[in-house]
Amino acid sequence: MATFSFDIVSDYDKAEINNVFQQVQREIVNRYDLKGTPAAVEWLGDKTGLIVTAANDMHRESILDIIRRALINRSQSSKILDLSKEPVQGSMKLTQEIPFIAGLDQDKAKSVTKLIRDQFPKVKTQIQGEEIRVQSGSKDDLQRVMSAVRDHEFDFPLSFTNYR
Repeated sequence: MATFSFDIVSDYDKAEINNVFQQVQREIVNRYDLKGTPAAVEWLGDKTGLIVTAANDMHRESILDIIRRALINRSQSSKILDLSKEPVQGSMKLTQEIPFIAGLDQDKAKSVTKLIRDQFPKVKTQIQGEEIRVQSGSKDDLQRVMSAVRDHEFDFPLSFTNYR
């Protein structure tokens, strides 16, 4: 009997994120309410996140809304944004570093495998570093697992790769 499998990973499409960055920059330049302000978006480090600069908290929220909308338009999850760092106020502007969330740590991987094991006892899961391998003899079971994982509200982004 053939076994089928796929991997669950927590990652994002770097090319699409680059497109999101460019789209956000264009929209900030064209927004009337942001003209004449220090509003800007820059890359954090080696494109591992964004640095949002704004005049005040209201403008920062507007820029974050622009980013979220651009992510949705590019079929990317807004859960990749780590908004846990507090904005820093200084020299008449507000700056916030927003790193991207990528990779499954052990706790996150265990919560995903527990969900799968509880709902689908015939499906085998295996944590392999920063990904989860899901195996079954039935493609239908794997599709139901994907649907269940998509429907469950995890606080981190998940995607499916390596279909076999």
